[in-house]
Amino acid sequence: MLKRIQSALISVYHKDNLERIVQLLQQHNVQLYSTGGTQTFLEGLGAKVTSVESLTDYPSIFGGRVKTLHPKVFGGILHRRDEQGDLDQAQQYAIPAIDLVIVDLYPFEQTLASGAGEADVIEKIDIGGISLIRAAAKNFQDVAIVASQAQYTLLAEMLERNQGATTLAERKQLATHAFAVSSHYDTAIFEYFNNATHATTAFKKSIEGGRGLRYGENPHQNATFYGNLDELFEQLNGKELSFNNLVDTNDAVALIQDFQKCAYAIIKHTNACGMATADSPKEAYLKALAGDPISAFGGVIATNRPVDKAVAEELDKLFFEILVAPSYDADALEVLKSKKNRILLVQKQPLQYTKQFKNILNGILEQDADTYVEKASDLKVVTKRAPAQGEVEALMFANILVKHTKSNAIILAGRDQLFASGVGQTSRVDALKQAIEKAKNFGFDLKGAVMASDAFFPFPDCVEIAAQAGITAVIQPGGSVKDQASIDYCDSQNMAMVFTGYRHFKH
Repeated sequence: MLKRIQSALISVYHKDNLERIVQLLQQHNVQLYSTGGTQTFLEGLGAKVTSVESLTDYPSIFGGRVKTLHPKVFGGILHRRDEQGDLDQAQQYAIPAIDLVIVDLYPFEQTLASGAGEADVIEKIDIGGISLIRAAAKNFQDVAIVASQAQYTLLAEMLERNQGATTLAERKQLATHAFAVSSHYDTAIFEYFNNATHATTAFKKSIEGGRGLRYGENPHQNATFYGNLDELFEQLNGKELSFNNLVDTNDAVALIQDFQKCAYAIIKHTNACGMATADSPKEAYLKALAGDPISAFGGVIATNRPVDKAVAEELDKLFFEILVAPSYDADALEVLKSKKNRILLVQKQPLQYTKQFKNILNGILEQDADTYVEKASDLKVVTKRAPAQGEVEALMFANILVKHTKSNAIILAGRDQLFASGVGQTSRVDALKQAIEKAKNFGFDLKGAVMASDAFFPFPDCVEIAAQAGITAVIQPGGSVKDQASIDYCDSQNMAMVFTGYRHFKH
């Protein structure tokens, strides 16, 4: 059933793209109420507007903090048109019905992001606007609510389609969006106040904008990505990103941004199957590919350097799903775009999240993201022999890799190349054996290589196996009650071992 709009309250911070709605309301002789700058804007469009101040017989007070908070405004919105008692009271107190509310909110998040001081941030906590939104949305049976610019087009389509009226279903749709706006706004304010000094235990997160995916981790699972990928990436080529694409891309980008040198990473099922640094992109990619050219098929590749034609021609020989880079040379793009489904992404900014979440046991786990990258000064030499400079460089390289590898994890590497990894094993010994076998399968000589472990060795068995394979230096967190047994064995083999003091489990 259609309900014709006879009156509207418009009070907005952002006035762009409002003209079409005002024209439509004027065409249908809708009574307009407004305040301050919005009223001036509407009158500039030639609209006849009644000021809220004249309706309420109160001026805007307290520096604009109180403008619409009045029974004549909220009564006009909230009184029920099918309740005779409400209608009688509205007539008794000369409260006109308001059938449409168009309001947006002060830009709290934008002001906070700008680095403004607390006083400016607090002033951008909207009171009247949020109250209008909630009131109009609550009374969706009689009132239509537009709570953001994002709904202007939808409202205009409704007005055109229904000749200045709305249906109950449309009003409920608008109310749903309105409560999404108000809840997101309140969550942002809560997160601002919920800092380390005044923290509560409530879990509240809100992300606007969801992107439906073809399916989830498997075809029988539905999936949605919440966030703004367009802020992070520009897609130059290829098909739509899938759930698994997004997961692997995240891990590829997280790994590559921990390296300063020219680097290439190849990710398969969230683990690096190839990783290398070098003086040139082509050399770095070819060394990364050599780590496991079989697993690289269908993988996700990331680099921290522009893609030039020389490396593009090598990349083009491999079937891969995604390439992420800071930029692409024009002739490189010409080569890589030869495959229409190949996804090419320009990364516009680094990953910036500081928290991680996981849903388990009908609840949510939250933790700080593991963003720490050890420095050479963090290394504590615990063996008689200290690692040589080349070994230190290799250990630091391997330690970054092991941080980004599923536990239990072992990395075998040189100073600038991943030789092999043991990933996701139930014992550290199995992870090491897996890595050694894999390195041998791809022709790597482990004599002089280094080993990184994501956690301590509870027994000396891993350093014993590593020594037999030719490993000469080890990096691990330390902290086992039996650390000394591993140290003693390394000393007996003239191996160097360093402790970092940082465990890097990844599950």
